Amino acid sequence: QVQLVESGGGLVQAGGSLRLSCAASGRTFSNYAMGWFRQAPGKEREFVGAISRSGGSTRYADSVKGRFTISRDNAKNTVVLQMNSLKPEDTAVYCCAAALATYKTSSYSPLIEGAYGYWGQGTQVTVSS
Repeated sequence: QVQLVESGGGLVQAGGSLRLSCAASGRTFSNYAMGWFRQAPGKEREFVGAISRSGGSTRYADSVKGRFTISRDNAKNTVVLQMNSLKPEDTAVYCCAAALATYKTSSYSPLIEGAYGYWGQGTQVTVSS
């Protein structure tokens, strides 16, 4: 079992920045690829980005590429989503998720929801125009 707790959400003006953190506990953090997803009101949950278990590989949705950065600290069991140049359309509940990567390639960083077995509760991000 992996427990995930997000923090760092809030209200920010367009063009501003926020830093979301996800703290993991319960299993060996470095065995898991980590992902960020978001869900806006009335919309389906969508992939934001992911990072491989070592942190050596990342991937992003086109909508956030160049503005968002994912990093992780395996010694502290945390993954961070740095969000810059925020837009009103980034408003959503952001969740982190963990995908077991023990027998996967070192670059494994899935974008499919079904690959993730553990989810946090989410943190609200609101970007005002």
